[in-house]
Parts: sequence; C-alpha cells; structure tokens
Amino acid sequence: MPIPAPRASGFTQRTDAPLYWAAYGREGTPRLLVLHGGPGAHHDYLLPQWLDLADEYDLLFYDQRGGGRSRTDDRSPVTWQTHVRDLEQLVAEFALAPVTVVGYSWGAMLALLYALEAAHGRAAPTPSRLVLIDPAPLTLAFRVAFEREFARRQQGPAIQRLRDALTASGLRESDADAYRQRTFELSVAGYFADPARATDLTPFRVTGRIQQSVRQSLGDFDLVRELGAVRCPALIVHGRQDPIPIASPEAAAAVMGAEFVALDACGHVPYVERRGELFAAIRSFLHRTSVPPSPVA
Repeated sequence: MPIPAPRASGFTQRTDAPLYWAAYGREGTPRLLVLHGGPGAHHDYLLPQWLDLADEYDLLFYDQRGGGRSRTDDRSPVTWQTHVRDLEQLVAEFALAPVTVVGYSWGAMLALLYALEAAHGRAAPTPSRLVLIDPAPLTLAFRVAFEREFARRQQGPAIQRLRDALTASGLRESDADAYRQRTFELSVAGYFADPARATDLTPFRVTGRIQQSVRQSLGDFDLVRELGAVRCPALIVHGRQDPIPIASPEAAAAVMGAEFVALDACGHVPYVERRGELFAAIRSFLHRTSVPPSPVA
C-alpha cells in the first residue's frame, strides 16, 4: 500500500535528541498527536490507514527516540521516563496545548504514563483528551499473559500452515524481497484475529536495544492502580481477539471512567481488521469532546 508524502516533516529542535516528525492533513484543523507502538518502532506502520482522519484533523506523527529516523548512536539507556520527557518537549515545541494524544499499543501506554506524570505535576501540559487504541499490557501480569498467548498463536495450526506454504513456495530463492515481506507477515500474524490480514500491515522494524531498555525501566509495573489520577476525557478501543487480555484495558477504563469500545473479530491491529468501525468510534468521541484547534506550529 503506497504511503503518501507528508505535508511537512523535519526533526525537532528542542528535544534532548532530534526526533523525526511528519505532519498530514490540513493546517488549521484540530491537531492530533499520534504515538506509534513499540517501543523501538517508528510511525510508518500506522500508515496509510490512519490517514483516514486527515480529511478532518491535522495529524502529527513522530518516530520515538531510538527507532526509525530517530535512531541515535548514544548508548545511554532509553527509559519510559526518557520517552515521557521527549513527548513533553515535543508538545512544547509545536505549541500543541490543549493537546489531544492518540496512542496505539505501546504508544497508548506512553500516553498514559505522560498523563500520570502530568497529574502528579511532573510534566505539562495535562492532556485535554486521550484516545487509546489496543493499549500495551498495563500490568506486568497482563504482559506475561500476553506473551504466553502470542507464543501459543504463533505456534498454532493456522500460522503453521502459512509457514509451511512459504517454505514450499520456493520464494526464498526466486524473490528475496517478497520472501522477506512474507517472513515479516508471519512474524506478526499472531496479532490478528485472521492471520491472513497481516498482509495489509505496513512492515516495520523494532530496535531491540530500545525495547529491552524501556521494558526494564518499567520494572514490576501496575499502571491500572494509578489511573484514577487521570481525569481528562478518554476513549479506549480494543479488539476482542487481541492477544493482550481485554481485561487490561477494561480495568483501565473502569478506573479512569473512560469510554470503552470492544471490536468483534478483531485482534491487535484494528486499523487493518476493523478500519471503518475504529475510525468511526474515534470521530464520534472527538466530535463529542471537541476542544479549540491548536495553534499552527
């Protein structure tokens, strides 16, 4: 699927390390700050599907530190606190307040970490709204359950049949690029309710060092018990067949008083498997909780 060029792009000037950013949509429309998953990935794999919102919103994406075009040679540990600080500095640089933060997977968890830091006076500004799509596991116990379920799916008969078909295809010898693409698809197939839909996901890479560093920094974490401090309007959307237990976002929504939407026949990538329903739910929430547009940066 072709990804169009952004309306504008560049590197941040006020963050501790330069971060690549890309803007889509029309200037002057309400701006949404969109956080990709990972940690250690990059924003491209949210595209082109997330551009469905570009007719009505100014979408600002960025590659979080250590991934994509924001890779760094600095070997210092990158922690969740590092990412929160980067996010705070980016919000200031683009004058985004009041800021609507849209987070997917790890990006949703990062949005919550930022909101918690703001609630305790350690970051500013407080988000005006949160849109959280299939959040990463919000406690260590939920992460363990997710990892167990994902491993089970990857070894299950549906994905094994796809793996056997690739081996028998001879693609490795006849078309190396196509083989690499198919290998990527199989590596993420367990995230989907229908593993065949992995072909519709834009490929991405995760910088393992960054992922490991951030996860270590979280320790024995339990965000759910802290989320009562987050008071802004929030929407959480989660696929019922996501390998991340649905109990994780359900618990968060209950503590936060957030709106919760569960999508049927949908795994961890609703913007592929339930594209129309996902963006309809997001638009509905944003329309009902509208805030003044951010100044154009």
